[in-house]
Amino acid sequence: MEKTEKEKESIRAASEEVSRQFKTLIDANDLDSLKHLQLLILGRLQDSNAVLSHFNEYSEHCFAEISSDFAKNTRILKSMKSDLDYVFQKLRSMKAKIKATYPDAFPDESKGEVFDKRPDLEIPQ
Repeated sequence: MEKTEKEKESIRAASEEVSRQFKTLIDANDLDSLKHLQLLILGRLQDSNAVLSHFNEYSEHCFAEISSDFAKNTRILKSMKSDLDYVFQKLRSMKAKIKATYPDAFPDESKGEVFDKRPDLEIPQ
């Protein structure tokens, strides 16, 4: 047991010596300036954090106000799209019936198959 306590004491003494040597390598003024700079940076980061927190709260509030309107408008647009699809489908069927009954009703240029050139809004681009 004595040996371990002697080893511990020698390790402690060596640690204190290394600590003293490091203290001589670094100037106290430099350490103080580093500490001051770290505190300055900490203050700036805390200010930035406060600003970002405020902005997040504001954004959350704005989103809460707008989300119901956005959802309502989205439902209206989807309803309008389905209504327009139905109208265009009816127009195509009426045009086909008119063509079948009266082949000369439309000029020659429109006799070819008409492609729907509207963009599909449900496919992401």
